[in-house]
Amino acid sequence: MRTTPGPETAAPILAAKADAPVLARPVRQGLWVLGVVGLVLSLSAAVSIGAVPIPMGTVWGVIVEKLAPGLVTPEWSAGRAAIVWEIRLPRALLAALVGAGLALVGAVLQSVTRNPLADPHLLGISSGAAFGAILALLHTGMFLGLATVPLLAFIGALGSTLLVLSVASFAQATSADRLVLTGVAVSFIVMALANVLIFLGDPRAAHTVVFWMLGGLGLAQWGHLVWPALILAGAALWFRAVAGALNAMTIGDETASTLGIPVARFRLVCFVVAALVTGVMVAFSGVIGFVGLMIPHIVRLVVGGDNARVLPAAMLAGAIFLVWADIVARTLMRPEDMPIGIVTGLVGGVFFIWLLRRRRHG
Repeated sequence: MRTTPGPETAAPILAAKADAPVLARPVRQGLWVLGVVGLVLSLSAAVSIGAVPIPMGTVWGVIVEKLAPGLVTPEWSAGRAAIVWEIRLPRALLAALVGAGLALVGAVLQSVTRNPLADPHLLGISSGAAFGAILALLHTGMFLGLATVPLLAFIGALGSTLLVLSVASFAQATSADRLVLTGVAVSFIVMALANVLIFLGDPRAAHTVVFWMLGGLGLAQWGHLVWPALILAGAALWFRAVAGALNAMTIGDETASTLGIPVARFRLVCFVVAALVTGVMVAFSGVIGFVGLMIPHIVRLVVGGDNARVLPAAMLAGAIFLVWADIVARTLMRPEDMPIGIVTGLVGGVFFIWLLRRRRHG
């Protein structure tokens, strides 16, 4: 009796067809070790570098003393300990979480839409999340406490996603490029509505909101890390579990259907989870563009096209990239704190041009 293979069975076959280098297992393991070490060193550098430089030895001493009191003898001032533990370390960890989340969402969206230009910013998901967050910050108030902004940001991101899909269906914009154009159009509309909310809001808070919309991690606190960490962990585990189905989606809807994947429902669930991750990240960091576009492409050039490897590698690379983008944002115009969205926008714009040229030449 002939049976229809599931996505788990198809995953190795589809991964083998990916247009990317096939690296030996020791090489892949070495790259993972190098990536993890790079992330640790990047976080250390982020805490060390600033208006008040702090040696890395002091940074790690403060961290060890906070996690295991009495294990080391403090040889630093209380002011430096506060800078490390209360200001810079939460900010660096938030940058890593946001970078990992945006890169994960970008890799997933590029797979389920079969569009190399898809990312939460271009598809309007970030704009919807910003609309919900602005609504909470300026108009509704924190009626659910700290969960208010992430919740409304998720609702806004989900609403914007569904609007993009609805408009694309209505306009019969089924091709990959037209879907991106639909997302850009919806993004403009939603951001215009967000600007209306800012215009009607408290003028004293408008400046803070505008700065937040450009992307910033300056308000990071330990209490802010719980939501991004939990949502990112849950989404990463689920996407990793369905990596085989994502591989099938990159081949085409017909192929995925023959493998027993409910294409329409699976794509919708992926969009909902992507909207959840994007909404939470935007709620705590503002609108940061192009991370989800750049990082998955760079990762695929190294690890191949199998999403079982692409997704965790994209998270690791996204975390490292945004940590260093935040370092640049903090130090480039010191003592002013430049919005991190400006840095990612500049880098992402150049990368976008390179990507378009690369697609043109095959």
